[in-house]
Amino acid sequence: MTKFKGMRWWMVSLVTAGLVVNYLARNTLSVAAPTMMQTLGITTEQYAHVVVAWQLCYAFVQPVAGWIIDVVGTKLGFAVFALAWSLACAAAALAQGWQSLAFFRGLLGMTEAAGIPAGVKATTDWFPAKERSVAIGWFNIGSSLGALLAPPLVVWALSNGSWQLAFLIVGGLGLAWTIAWSLLYKHPTQQKRLSAEERDYIVQGQEPVSTEPAVKASWLEIIKRRNFWAIGIPRILSEPAWQTFNAWIPLYMMTERHMNLKDVALFAWLPFLAADIGCVLGGYLSPLYYRYAKVSLLTSRKLVVVTGAVCMIGPACVGLVGSPMAAIALLCVGGFAHQTLSGALYAITSDVFGKHEVATATGMGGMFGYLGAAAFTAAFGVLVTQVGYSALFAALAAFDLLAAVAVCLMARQHADVLSRTQVPPQKVPATALKEA
Repeated sequence: MTKFKGMRWWMVSLVTAGLVVNYLARNTLSVAAPTMMQTLGITTEQYAHVVVAWQLCYAFVQPVAGWIIDVVGTKLGFAVFALAWSLACAAAALAQGWQSLAFFRGLLGMTEAAGIPAGVKATTDWFPAKERSVAIGWFNIGSSLGALLAPPLVVWALSNGSWQLAFLIVGGLGLAWTIAWSLLYKHPTQQKRLSAEERDYIVQGQEPVSTEPAVKASWLEIIKRRNFWAIGIPRILSEPAWQTFNAWIPLYMMTERHMNLKDVALFAWLPFLAADIGCVLGGYLSPLYYRYAKVSLLTSRKLVVVTGAVCMIGPACVGLVGSPMAAIALLCVGGFAHQTLSGALYAITSDVFGKHEVATATGMGGMFGYLGAAAFTAAFGVLVTQVGYSALFAALAAFDLLAAVAVCLMARQHADVLSRTQVPPQKVPATALKEA
């Protein structure tokens, strides 16, 4: 059988495609929101309730989704959740008011919760530690690429049909990806097109393989660890920024910057293009800091978090500019900043937790992040009419700076990662790689 060169990158590309569809489903609402609010008689505060419904369901199910993926495996777990979120997205076309819309978006949040834990677990299985930040940067690009594609797709649907059509199209794309994932994704131990050389390269940079059955840590055991809080607290502080960008930028551009629907289609995707750049560049920044600053692997990840947090000062200044184009430029800086920071946090998670618990830990960290986002969104829906967008964007920058301080002070190097980054790994037979 023909071997594929760089099979690990083909696998991460498949994960990226899944995250594109995942985020396209969640961002369809934000672009369609102005039209839906007018058609269904939804107020700004009620729209915030709809967004919070998605965030809370996403938050509470993410640890469960991560645990399921650790138990049943990445392939089956991700496929089941993707099928469910595709159906939930399409079902939003049946909404008749804000309550029914909140119900369907809550279902979407529950089912989409597996996306990031599955992506982190897949990269943990397929990549050595030194490449994981780069791999996570590439799969994390799917989140902002989905948000980037939402404005033109939804505006096209609105112009050629209705807002319901947009949800049906995205649901269909999710079903197509689920089929592709089920047919193409395989664990390294089962991928027959993976060369022996690449298999050995992957194994040499990963955790030492044990012949003992893997013991998966419980949620309680994970939550007691210092390193979990080194991730959980920054997630609480940083996630509100990304969720605000996803849910409110199109509405902000139309209500505050007085753009029409055509302008939104032309410009609302730019902050997410910048976010794509942040995903990729952030992934490469860690190896660069590691190599040229002569710091540890974990410290290099922390420096990337700090870089992203400092760049968040850009959107904090959005209220100081009068031009809509200048506002969009500052929001682009914010998209770049957050995804740079976010990818580094995922890389830190893959470093400080074992392969058999990384999806669970990622899911729990995500739960804390989305609880923070839900609390901020609930406040946002009320305060935006009182203090305006500018003060709230400034608050997001302050949160991210505090997140960088927290991760720098709290995260500690995992012993296995430390040994892999300081001592050249010994040759490990390809047959030593075990199913996670």
